[in-house]
Amino acid sequence: MNLLEMNHIRKHFDGLEVIQDISLSVGEGEILSIIGPSGSGKSTMLRCATMLEKIDAGEVLYMGERAACVTEDGRQIYPKGEEAKQIRSYFGLVFQNFNLFPHYSVMKNITDAPITIQKRKRDEVYEEARSLLKKMGLEDKENAYPCQLSGGQCQRVAIARALALNPRILFFDEPTSALDPELTGEVLKVIRSLADLQIAMVIVTHEMAFARSISDRVIFMDKGVVALEGKPDAVFDSDNGRIREFLGKIAER
Repeated sequence: MNLLEMNHIRKHFDGLEVIQDISLSVGEGEILSIIGPSGSGKSTMLRCATMLEKIDAGEVLYMGERAACVTEDGRQIYPKGEEAKQIRSYFGLVFQNFNLFPHYSVMKNITDAPITIQKRKRDEVYEEARSLLKKMGLEDKENAYPCQLSGGQCQRVAIARALALNPRILFFDEPTSALDPELTGEVLKVIRSLADLQIAMVIVTHEMAFARSISDRVIFMDKGVVALEGKPDAVFDSDNGRIREFLGKIAER
């Protein structure tokens, strides 16, 4: 069974169709990178997968459970209450701008949701949080506040916060786009280290070498559709004119 299925998804804003009949799936422990030019619908698709945006057609399933669907007459159906809480527990999301709570310490940023939403024991959550901070190279920062951290450190805290919820699949929405090159490297190193956790990851990124090296599969999106999909080498070495143009422009930067 796939962890995530998105079937025939459409999404429009003000009459402009940003996602056009896209279907994709993510298996257990799989790492999927989504690449493509700005405005191609990558982040919107990720926001639809995590229910931050409502879809206009199609369906989204986690572990075979329907997380969203649109009926033939256009009704958007989303789960509520405990059902919604269960589905949201399957995934975590790391934003490009960190989205940490500025008035919370690093430790409280990481532990607040597991304690208040998942109702887990405080001691257990704190022990796990300290283990995650050590994995992130931030074991001495648990009492610091976001304003006292670099951008790279903030992003690593955000990754720890997402992992603290024990998701089955982790989404990254351009996790290095707000960082300078040096800090980008440290965050990519951390994401690469997560592969040994056997957690599925969906990574929207402009870091082509990283996507090629870490991914089990790559999707190239263009103008709201999946223009190319396959193993990393097959995608990056493709003769497809559109992706060759895209990769050429990336190389010129």
